[in-house]
Amino acid sequence: MLKQEFNQEIEEKLVIPKTLIKRDGSKYPFELFKLQMVLHALDLDDAQNAVLAKIMAKLGEKITVKAQDVANAFRDSLNELGYLDAAKSYENYRKEDEQEWLKQTDTKQRLKRMVSGDPTIVNENANKDSEVFSTQRDLTAGTVGKTVGLTMMPQHIAKAHLRGDIHWHDLDYTPLSPMSNCCLIDFKEMLTNGFKIGNAFMESPNSIGVATSQVAQIITNVASSQYGGCSFDRADQVLAPFAQKNYEKHLKDAHELIDDDEKADEFAKKRTKKDIYDAMQSLEYEINTMFSSQGQTPFTSLGFGLGTSWIEREIQKDILRIRIAGLGKEHRTAIFPKLLFTLKKGLNLHPGDPNYDVKQLAVQCSTKRMYPDILNYDKIVEITGSFKCPMGCRSFLQGWKDENGKEVNSGRMNLGVVTVNLPRIAMESHGDMDLFWKIFNIRMQTCHEALEFKAHRVTEAEPVNAPILYQFGAFGKRLKEDGNVNELFKNGRATISLGYIGLYEVGTVFFGPNWEHNKEAHDFTIEIVKKMHDLCAKWEKQDPNHYHYSLYSTPSESLTDRFCRLDIEKFGKVKDITDKEYYTNSFHYDVRKHPTPFEKLEFEKDYPQYAAGGFIHYCEYPNLKQNPAALEAVWDWAYDKVGYLGTNTPIDKCYKCGFAGEFKATAKGFQCPVCGNHDPKTCDCVKRTCGYLGNPLKRPMVHGRHEEIAHRVKHMSLGLVREEAEEETEKNAGER
Repeated sequence: MLKQEFNQEIEEKLVIPKTLIKRDGSKYPFELFKLQMVLHALDLDDAQNAVLAKIMAKLGEKITVKAQDVANAFRDSLNELGYLDAAKSYENYRKEDEQEWLKQTDTKQRLKRMVSGDPTIVNENANKDSEVFSTQRDLTAGTVGKTVGLTMMPQHIAKAHLRGDIHWHDLDYTPLSPMSNCCLIDFKEMLTNGFKIGNAFMESPNSIGVATSQVAQIITNVASSQYGGCSFDRADQVLAPFAQKNYEKHLKDAHELIDDDEKADEFAKKRTKKDIYDAMQSLEYEINTMFSSQGQTPFTSLGFGLGTSWIEREIQKDILRIRIAGLGKEHRTAIFPKLLFTLKKGLNLHPGDPNYDVKQLAVQCSTKRMYPDILNYDKIVEITGSFKCPMGCRSFLQGWKDENGKEVNSGRMNLGVVTVNLPRIAMESHGDMDLFWKIFNIRMQTCHEALEFKAHRVTEAEPVNAPILYQFGAFGKRLKEDGNVNELFKNGRATISLGYIGLYEVGTVFFGPNWEHNKEAHDFTIEIVKKMHDLCAKWEKQDPNHYHYSLYSTPSESLTDRFCRLDIEKFGKVKDITDKEYYTNSFHYDVRKHPTPFEKLEFEKDYPQYAAGGFIHYCEYPNLKQNPAALEAVWDWAYDKVGYLGTNTPIDKCYKCGFAGEFKATAKGFQCPVCGNHDPKTCDCVKRTCGYLGNPLKRPMVHGRHEEIAHRVKHMSLGLVREEAEEETEKNAGER
């Protein structure tokens, strides 16, 4: 246990500096506990009073001190008190830290790791196939981007990232390039007013087939102009006017051949429905065959479900029918676009609602293809302030109105994410709650400075750097070549996100591994999230541009591995924390446990109200294909409790022996439990990586993510799902 009793004693006897100036000029509060932590690491707890008193004496009565002076005083005090080995160890640590910095900023060293197939580099993104030339080119560019990018940001931020105190997301793209992150593309604006890609200006389409073709072109170009995911919100409603043009053309043709208005209408609708199906099928195939300049399938999400006209309903149904049918002659599960189906009371939630039949098709689709995930309309509005689908897999925009009081969602974006390593703070505190909050505050200052730097860097872009975004409507407004991109970011139009990981591990440090039903533990983790939320609100008010700082429940695709791997180096294998070799995503329930879906969602539901900048819930089920009513029962129960819910159910298939179900997780990856097949050419293995699906046989994931998936257990047996749902529904009705 780290000794803390010295603080009060030394404050009574000596003047402690108020401010510490780091080597790169940044200013932080001078914190005595940081010196105590170093002494603890040197096994000098019993000597801390003498050592700290000597250090303070050497620093004199200065209010402000430099980091180098503190380091020198620390080393000299150890030597003078006879702790020569400790002084040497401290000096060696300082030298190793500097050598690590030189190594991480050495492009040649990192390129060698990439060429040798270092899995932490080539498997960092499960959406990238590192065997493909275009991806290899992106990895090479990313390697250069990371080493150079580290030298562009303040050094204390770069070193905090390298140590694993924080994580600067997408370092391969930013800050080397002033790119933005994810967005909701304004397809309505672009399809209505036309746009330019390369040398060609695209006019507004006169059919849904041309419209979806243009959508695919827009997605590819946008994905190559930013580094995050992009979403098509309200796709059914946006595309409907173009299908209406098909209908009107067919109706005109029909009237030339048929005198009966009713039969003419029937003919036109039949032809239009065929056009809609072909267009949506084409969009599905085009997205899954496209590659962005980053060497990956564009991360695309499709939001739909609110339309009520016969055309909008047909689009909704065809999105689902096409996904159920699968890709190609083997009918494989499509990874993209991620499907996001909206549930809304009075529209499609209950029998008798006008679109209830579409919901039933969505349930069937989820049991067979895991998508769609669902967005619960009323809860999304309650949590985020307006309804919209997420950008990419889970990043949500807050409700926002322009200068005319008009609500705007599409055409807005995120400027980047920095994530804090919460389990490390907990382990550094050694179970001392007061110390936890002291370290937490320091980490938050570093995160804030990193986010400020990220946001500022994006404003240095010029419209000509990404014409599709800034000049031709993807970001909602069309700037001139010499326009200021910050006009699209400031005053809350864009978000910049503080991420976090590992609340389960934090709770385990303080309350043991089975703390989920401990109210004190649950309240403590809620308090952590609330404090981060409140800091985001404070930062937004202080920011001269008033960017919307949002709290984001990080997907942690590779970060679940990276943070844990670095903490194993620092703390060793700590039971139920680092020994799992992965950290738990954001606020999620421990994946090794066996709660019912209702217990899991009840546990998680309180976090998103503070982490409105990004969140998702999902439950693990057995094979649901024969019992879609069980899944629907969970959806209905969850409607007014969580905003965003995904389905995890086994849909793997072996084309060699015919097995369909769940592949077995092994140290080498996933394989058919019947014949041992793990060849991606004859297997379709689909897992939810974090917020989206991936094929780990085709595109392997990092070790920690593989371990996390392998540890997931089903939340209840199939027969109990519906029974439990009915009991919970009855209980809630009684409470109401």
